[in-house]
Amino acid sequence: MSEAESHFRKPEGPPRVPGARAVRPKNAATVMIIRRDAKKPRVLMGKRHGGHSFMPDRWVFPGGRIDRSDYRAPAANEMAAPVAALFDRYLPAGRGRALAMAAIRETWEETGLLLARPAPQRPAQGPWRDFVAQGALADLTALDVVARAITPPSVGKRFDTWFLLADAEHLISLDRQADCGELEEIAWVDFDEAQSLPLPSVTRMMLKEAVLRMDDPDRPKPFMRFRQGAMRPEHL
Repeated sequence: MSEAESHFRKPEGPPRVPGARAVRPKNAATVMIIRRDAKKPRVLMGKRHGGHSFMPDRWVFPGGRIDRSDYRAPAANEMAAPVAALFDRYLPAGRGRALAMAAIRETWEETGLLLARPAPQRPAQGPWRDFVAQGALADLTALDVVARAITPPSVGKRFDTWFLLADAEHLISLDRQADCGELEEIAWVDFDEAQSLPLPSVTRMMLKEAVLRMDDPDRPKPFMRFRQGAMRPEHL
């Protein structure tokens, strides 16, 4: 059994109700923001509240599900062509951009940090109003794809998650904005320290993947999903 399969066989979340059909995975995106201004690279992580029904007290990367407003929210720029093409290869038109926007919006909502560029204020609706009110527009060029993973069908709460990577230089500021941040605690930790935290198994695996990708940016991007009752590692 490969290391990827070993990690993926220990999914987080409530089990599927016996006899029920597999839950359809919800689209989601999460982003690993890497800071390189110290001796060792550090990654942004946050601790989920203990009251959550899904992964309580675990340390995770910021991210979440698509909101309808993510499809039409303005951005300072668009994704790099290879990143957009990768999304378009697997997803309906527009959904890849919405996932990238969701990752940036959720980072703002959960950590109070903006992956954005200064810009004149523009009208925005829903959860993007507070973001745009900061005088910033999402910086989509900051994002690259690291991997994709679909929660196994044995779990009652499933996600089809795209794991993204961004450099902290694309943040408007390293200072957390006031009155913002859904995560109980956030921290910049080096990759060795991160492995000692209470992590979901897939998060632990993605930390290792990010380290490998920093050494070899052209390495294949993992795609982990179950098919015909078994986890079958592929590449995007």
